[in-house]
Amino acid sequence: MGAAPLVTLHVWRVPRRALGGALLRMARDPRRLRALPGVSFGKLLGTGTGVGFGPGDADLTRYAAVLAWDDPAGGDLGPVGAGWDAAAVQAARVDLTPLVSRGTWSGRAPFGEPGAGARGKEGAGPVLALTRARLRPARALTFWRAVPPVAREVAAAPGLLARFGIGEAPIVWQGTVSVWRSAADLTRFAYRQPEHRAVIARTQSVRWYAEDLFARFAVRGISGDRAVLGWQEGER
Repeated sequence: MGAAPLVTLHVWRVPRRALGGALLRMARDPRRLRALPGVSFGKLLGTGTGVGFGPGDADLTRYAAVLAWDDPAGGDLGPVGAGWDAAAVQAARVDLTPLVSRGTWSGRAPFGEPGAGARGKEGAGPVLALTRARLRPARALTFWRAVPPVAREVAAAPGLLARFGIGEAPIVWQGTVSVWRSAADLTRFAYRQPEHRAVIARTQSVRWYAEDLFARFAVRGISGDRAVLGWQEGER
């Protein structure tokens, strides 16, 4: 099994007056997204600032969807996407090619299994990193305490273009999306930044995660309003 030909990230910002409708869509649309023609994996997600995790970090005005497609020309969300677009005051779509994917999400390898050849598609352009984990409830508090130093460092990391948190629920299901100017910038932060390295080292011993996933993608294109992605001011 190779990598998914296309992965898309869709992000919407809705006004507070539309929160009731957004929450209704969050309950109704996950199954509809997964049923779209050509979709091999799909998740509808809440978001957060990415500064911390848990209910206090939730952003009730921003929502996201991550989908893997069997067709490189996919990406059309049909009536589901049209409903979100109509409710949104900001929206963006990011087209992605999987480069690395390790771990599982809901018991599946959602983006396929990128081989060594996928690294050749990395190029010199931006990359997107996606992390997702299902925390062990007994370990959640120690995880949340460990996150703030890393979040402060990533905010100031050279080459960071955008970041935000994602999750299927505000508690236990946690994740991040970050966009970097280049793979070198991402690697420099991930493996040379002391606080991040310390958290990685603790992961195995503390056993925070019941399930986890890390994926890196080449950014093929971004359309819409980049501000909804948390785009760094001045980075265009």
